This record gives sequence, C-alpha cells and structure tokens, in this order.
Amino acid sequence: MTLLSLLVVLVIEQVYPLLEHGAMGALRRHVVTLHARLVPGARSGGGVAWWLTVLGATGGAGLAYGLLHGLHPLFGFVFSVGALYFAFGYRDEIRSFSDIHLALSTGETEQARALLERWCGLSLEGASADELTRLAIEQALVRAHRRLFGLIFWLVLLPGPSGAVLYRVANMLVREGSYAERAFAVLDWLPVRLTAVAYAVIGNFENAIYCWRTQSTLWPDGASGILISSGGGALGVRLGLPIHESGRVVERPEMGTGDIADVSHMHGAAKIAWRVLVLYLLLLALLQVAG
Repeated sequence: MTLLSLLVVLVIEQVYPLLEHGAMGALRRHVVTLHARLVPGARSGGGVAWWLTVLGATGGAGLAYGLLHGLHPLFGFVFSVGALYFAFGYRDEIRSFSDIHLALSTGETEQARALLERWCGLSLEGASADELTRLAIEQALVRAHRRLFGLIFWLVLLPGPSGAVLYRVANMLVREGSYAERAFAVLDWLPVRLTAVAYAVIGNFENAIYCWRTQSTLWPDGASGILISSGGGALGVRLGLPIHESGRVVERPEMGTGDIADVSHMHGAAKIAWRVLVLYLLLLALLQVAG
C-alpha cells in the first residue's frame, strides 16, 4: 500500500497544503523543543537527545502502524496517509517557488526579494534579479529532494510511514548541533546521490554527471553541492556565483554549466522536479508489481 498511500497524500496536498508557517511550523517547533528538553545541553553536539527524539518518533509511528494494520489494513492505511501528510508538506514549497517566479516574471524584484528571504531565511539586500533567480533555482533543487525524494527513499525502505517520519524528524533537527547535522548527512548520503542521478536522467545526463564530479565538493554543504551542481548541469544553467547578502557580496563557486540563469530556467527547474517525481512513482510501481 506504499504507492497508494503516497498517491493519496500527493492529491490531498494539492487541495489542502500543509503550510510551513502554520501547522508545519508548529510541528517543527514541538520537535525541536522536545529534542532540547530530553537532554540539557543537547545542542552542544551530544547524540543522546537526537537518538531519543528520532528513534522515538520513528518507533512510535512504526508501532502505531503495526497495531492498526493488525486490527484492519484500512486502519493502517489511514494512519499511514495521515503521518505522510505531516511528513511531506511539499505543496507549500511549490507555492513559495511559484510566487517568486511570478514576481520575477512581472519585474517585481522587491517583492521577489521579500518572498525569497522568507523562503530561504537569508537577508538579500542588494541582490539583483539575476541573483534572486539563481538562488530560487538552487533552493528548488535542494528542497525538492528534502521534501519529496529523500522522504520517498526512506518511505520505501521501512514499513508503513516510519521511514518518512525518520527522515523528516532528522531533517527538522539538522540545525540542532553538530551531531544532528552529521547524523542527517549519513541518512541522506544515498538519497542525495539517487536524486542527482535522477536529475541527470531527466535532463542533460553528460553535463549533470560532469558538474557533479567536478563542482560538488566546492560547495560548503556537500549534499547541497551535489544537488545544485547536478541540477544545474541537467538544466544547462549556471548557478552558484557571487550574490549579495546583507548588502555585501558573498563569493560562491560556479555550479552547473551553460546559460546565465533567467526566469525561463525557473520553469525548467519546476519541470525537472515533477518529472523526477513521476520517475520515482513509476519505479515504486515496478517494485510493488515485482514484489
């Protein structure tokens, strides 16, 4: 029922998106607060609070799913859909990206800057429209993985919704100390590379693989570097490069290859994300048929 649960959640998200600054934001705050209270000083790098929070949520979801499925498969299915709905929340990301795209398309640079600052949490004072476009595409490539493709990988790997819960809670805690950051990097190691391969398959394969091999290690965050370099190569667009943050220029390496990023490439980034999602769903369907 994994594929059916996923499809139902994707449809529900289209109609009733879970907003990052609404219920999803509240859920994130509760998870972070629980992590901080379990073991005082957890943010300094210890792993006890991380294990208690992540495995507690994952084990709780798995146990609840098992019990409900044992009573009746329909109960397990409904619980799985509910848990996945709170784990995904991808529709809010699409809406944010679409609003930025619309603002840039109509020449509303100030509005696009304000929307992008809210989306990525950066101060982009002084950033030009070209810089905003590059940053929006980069965010889209990374967030499509974190809110969709990484979750799907772990959803398939573990029973019920427990894999998606594991990945989502670990992602929520990624800023809560060095241990949490390293632990999430381990969980994300294989999913990131599978998403990069998917970007290459959907887009320009040769350029995507070349950029991944030669550029990804130049980015401060290795996982994001893989996604941005392979995505830029697949799209045939130059990402990275210097941008203005808080009124000063921040030097960044060039990622991807090809044309200078413009608004049309934002449409291409959205298309490649949707096509990768279709690819993942087809692969999941084949796995379920074969199983």
